[in-house]
Amino acid sequence: MVYEPESVWEFSTTGNITFGLGAAEELEAVVQEYEATNVLVVTDEGVAEAGIVDEVIGPIESGEYTVYDGVEPDPALSTFEEAREVATEVDPDFVVGIGGGSSMDVAKTTSIVHEHGGDILDYVAAPTGRGEDVPGPGVPTACLPTTAGTGSETSPVTVISLPDEDLKVGISSGYQRPNVALVDPGLTVSLPPGPTASSGMDALCHAIEAYVTRRYDAKPAPASRSDRPDYNGRSVLTDQFARSAIEHVGSGLRDAVNNGQDLEARRNMALGSLMAGISFTNAGLGATHAIAMAAGAIHHTPHGVTIALTLPQVIRHNAASAFDRYAEVAELLGEDTSRASPGDAAEDAAVAVERLASDVGIDGGLSTLGIEEDDVVHIAERASTLERLLAGNPRRVTKTDLEEIIRRSI
Repeated sequence: MVYEPESVWEFSTTGNITFGLGAAEELEAVVQEYEATNVLVVTDEGVAEAGIVDEVIGPIESGEYTVYDGVEPDPALSTFEEAREVATEVDPDFVVGIGGGSSMDVAKTTSIVHEHGGDILDYVAAPTGRGEDVPGPGVPTACLPTTAGTGSETSPVTVISLPDEDLKVGISSGYQRPNVALVDPGLTVSLPPGPTASSGMDALCHAIEAYVTRRYDAKPAPASRSDRPDYNGRSVLTDQFARSAIEHVGSGLRDAVNNGQDLEARRNMALGSLMAGISFTNAGLGATHAIAMAAGAIHHTPHGVTIALTLPQVIRHNAASAFDRYAEVAELLGEDTSRASPGDAAEDAAVAVERLASDVGIDGGLSTLGIEEDDVVHIAERASTLERLLAGNPRRVTKTDLEEIIRRSI
């Protein structure tokens, strides 16, 4: 059969994005636009205790609202099921996710399952789930991020932990993109330095991996439009978002960590995270995220920290297939590559990432997270199965390659 390359690229994002200080104050107007009278708010205990939920939801006068604050980091299937049960009890006509990626993920999937019924795992790919397609839009949903990193407010994907199986799975559907994203840098001011650093490094990796992932026309053509994957390869449009995201995170993360009340730094980080999310949810990711997903599922390592400690070695592995792209990454992060050879410029990108991570308090290697030599093969085996992530990696990566990347990252 003759190989047929993809010839078009596709671009999707959240229905409406409102960005800037005070964006969260427009939630009441959004609820009114959707003529909603019964709102379900999905969040975590920390965000609720910080008073953010009361501040954002309090002004809503157009109807009743219920708060579910049981979301934890890397939410387990049981958390998704619990949120679905709350939705069944209150039958919302609008869902709001307030928090980091975990809360927004639970909110998005809750809106889908409440609208269409079935079990959560019905929409997870086989063999773990039944692999059913999401049949249509869910309950209208708005997402308000309180971190700058995950990009979940733009994403069609939600991540579900299965702790009994040391596994993370996902639901991917364009119908899971929120109707509205209200991205307010002011909601991130109370985020402590540690989570600011780790979520910021995750955003940086989103942008870098989207910028170097395989181009859309270096992938096989789908059998039909509906078969085109969400991660359909980089394009001129995703490149623009990725470049700008790298610059914003590179210029804002240090200040956001060292002075959380620096609104300019918080604005740079919120915008960088948003643009990185828009880019990677169309272009795709790569080996860094495959390794971090596997390590997180097996050892429950913090995602952003795992990303920060793994990305430099992935850059070094990939460099031979993307010298020019990594040279641009180095420049966007402030490195002078004008006299460097292509290989040295790519190395500058890895060094710039290591320096940024160190400056925001992420030092050492994966061993600081409890990962040892004996864990390498297991993590690599699990990462090698994450084809959705590895398909876009700019250089072919085998299980042996993954083992070596992990080993060098320890």
